[in-house]
Amino acid sequence: MYKLLLILMMMTVWGSIHMMQVEEELAMQTLFLGKHAINRAAHAAAQQIDETALGNGELRIAPAEAATAAATYLQYNLRLNEAGEPLPDSFLREPVELAVFEIVNSEETFPYVYRNDSYNYEVTLNRPSVVIIAKVAYPRAFRILEPIEWYIKGAAELTAG
Repeated sequence: MYKLLLILMMMTVWGSIHMMQVEEELAMQTLFLGKHAINRAAHAAAQQIDETALGNGELRIAPAEAATAAATYLQYNLRLNEAGEPLPDSFLREPVELAVFEIVNSEETFPYVYRNDSYNYEVTLNRPSVVIIAKVAYPRAFRILEPIEWYIKGAAELTAG
């Protein structure tokens, strides 16, 4: 009888450990999904050239077009609606909050060191760039881990030529 109880206890411990491992792996996959989406959105936004400024010989990012491109890429890659809320087929369950969307244009002297102390982020930029920081929450599968939220950071430079 005691062996049966021992086996049941060991199966419970093994099952819990296995679920925790699966939960951790899913959390890392969510982080990678978010990081790739942020990087793609920043890159898309950084490619929106201000054609009027370009005609005057100045390399600049068009702010309105950059914001639209970033939002479109985030919505597509994270399966979000226009309000940043997950669609029914999205892996995420909580809205994605765009905490920072900054365009560093030709008003700055390059190389420019962008710092955001609120989110502990620093990056050196060599040309006009876009910086995005978004809050993404992991939708826990088994409720074994505590809630996990990340401020995922990304930056991309305007590629010339």
